[in-house]
Amino acid sequence: MVPSLLRDPARALITVGNRTGGELIRLNLGSFRPYLVTDPRHVQHVLRDRSENYERAGDGLFWRPVKRLFGEGILGEGQIWSASRRMLQPMFTAKRVEALVDGMAEAIGQAVDELDEPSRDGRTVDIGVEQTRIVCRAIMKVLFGEKISVPDAMRVVDAQDVIATAVIPRIVVPFAPLSLPMPGDRPFRRAKKVVDDVLLPIVRASRATADEGDDVISTLWQARTEDGRQLSEQQVRNDTVAMFAATTETTINVLTWLWPHLDDRPDVAERLYDEIARVVGDGPVKREHLNQLPYTRMVLDELLRLYPIGWIIPRRAVADDVIDGVQVEAGATMVASPLITQRMTAFWDRPDEFDPDRFTPERIRARHRYAHFPFGGGPHQCLGMYLFYLEAQLILATMLSRYRFRLRRSGVPGLRLAAALRPRRRVELTLTSTADAA
Repeated sequence: MVPSLLRDPARALITVGNRTGGELIRLNLGSFRPYLVTDPRHVQHVLRDRSENYERAGDGLFWRPVKRLFGEGILGEGQIWSASRRMLQPMFTAKRVEALVDGMAEAIGQAVDELDEPSRDGRTVDIGVEQTRIVCRAIMKVLFGEKISVPDAMRVVDAQDVIATAVIPRIVVPFAPLSLPMPGDRPFRRAKKVVDDVLLPIVRASRATADEGDDVISTLWQARTEDGRQLSEQQVRNDTVAMFAATTETTINVLTWLWPHLDDRPDVAERLYDEIARVVGDGPVKREHLNQLPYTRMVLDELLRLYPIGWIIPRRAVADDVIDGVQVEAGATMVASPLITQRMTAFWDRPDEFDPDRFTPERIRARHRYAHFPFGGGPHQCLGMYLFYLEAQLILATMLSRYRFRLRRSGVPGLRLAAALRPRRRVELTLTSTADAA
């Protein structure tokens, strides 16, 4: 299996998943033999029902490459993870996130304004770059108190993109020791330095004025450990880097896939345009519009089915367990993957097709909860899930209320496996004002 993983890891994993039909199996990767968990019932068992027995071990073979960037903290396990989660969770409650909507809508509207010029000139834009700028404008304002400038934020996003690709050799061959040089190591170190060069000075400067702010960095400096101590600079740095990545990368990457799929499915595009025009009209997108955009939410859910950000979720068994009659020994590595489960014919009809109607309320109720788990599940479920839906709806509704588009190159790009799922080529398009298009 290793050669096929190296050639096309995404397709190899999906193929293996389909061959299992949902049965719990062990992958034969030489000396490394993890269990592949694909059935939604088994995923729920590992991630939620018995989550205390399946830890996200920081020294685990899959986590080691990522830990070099994020360190100990919200993306770790144990007491440090628990403390970080407790400190940051209040920032992502539904009530708190909804209070951010007006500021986020304003920032998104201002960022989208900058597309008017290339639209008038008929210039092609790289929509991935433009969405990075729009997301950074919104997130730096509402979550980071504008401590991080948009140009600096875009430098960090670019570095994250390098890192996301650089770690893949170590994720695909997880049994390789960190002491063994591998492709991607040098780009990883250079990109990590960019992240620290941008964010560490901001973290340090924020310490003196932390009591005056309610942004992510100030919240971390205000927090106290269980014994009353202020967090170390390293932990504030780790959680700042993690929260920056979590609140930017998901939206940027998922929405980049939107445009080729809308081009490929003009019927979906027209339903989306019609809903947004009916609800939003000519005015700016507002908080009260979001609950009136059900089809927009269905489109986002279908994008997340095909392109989940956390595409691989490894866990380590703390003690022996039995799953559907299969004995799992303590210390075994378990691998759940939304990328695999969400594209398996055993659980989805025509899984490779883009079809937002899968997410009507009736069809959602008929499916197992863990057939669709793009944000993970259980105690480690992504804190930013609710924020993603609100932000993505705001961006999508703002852009489609103003512009029609034409892809420079038709067709849905191939899938490039990285720490997140990226298109194999840039998505470039031209925009036309909806008023002109009419």
